[in-house]
This record gives sequence, C-alpha cells and structure tokens, in this order.
Amino acid sequence: MAKRAIRPRPHTVAHSPAAASNRGFRVSESLRLDAVIHERVRLGIVSALAVNHELSFNDLKKLLEITDGNLSVHARKLEEAGYVKCTKSFVGRQPRTAFRLTAAGRRALEEYLDRMEEVIRSAREA
Repeated sequence: MAKRAIRPRPHTVAHSPAAASNRGFRVSESLRLDAVIHERVRLGIVSALAVNHELSFNDLKKLLEITDGNLSVHARKLEEAGYVKCTKSFVGRQPRTAFRLTAAGRRALEEYLDRMEEVIRSAREA
C-alpha cells in the first residue's frame, strides 16, 4: 500500500516566525505568545488563579470541566515554569491540593494578555 503525503490544512497557523515568513505572514517578535500559557487548559488555570487567591484541585477541575489526569499534567507544566505554586496538606484525613498563582505567573499572564491585545489590534488594522 502506497503512503500518501500529508498536506497541511489551509487554516493551520504557523508556529514559528520562520515558518510564518515562509507562508507570507509577517510575525513580529513582539507578537510571540508564551507557549506555556497559550494552551487552553493552562490559560484557564492561570486565569482562574488570577482572580482567586487560591483554588483547590477539585475546584479547578470542576471549573474547567476536565479530568484529574488532565489537570495534573497541565498544573505540573505551570509549576515547572514557576507560574503556579502547589501545596499539599490534609484536612482531617483527606488530602488537599491547592494552587496559587506566583508573582512570575501573574507577570507572565499580564505579558500574555498584552501580546494578545497587540495581535487583536493588528488583526483589526489589517
């Protein structure tokens, strides 16, 4: 059986400035988005923590309507980036995991939002 070449879909967006310029897009370095935050679930986590001092694992899971495993993977990625602080404790005999946004996470979110505003402004001007 012969293999068929996989062609990119016409609506795909370039993920790097080099790829974008090869497709005729001009990507300014200032418009590059933080890949850690840009993912949908991680953006949801950071956004939720930006408006709440602290959220439990279960609160975040319910709010974002995701599975335990999905939340664990994305929260760990944010924690590794220094954007989220995870604390584990016990309430009675029940384990409790809570998350807080760090100062670095708040700065990263602010920068992300500023860049998204630039993207929106550029798109409207085009």
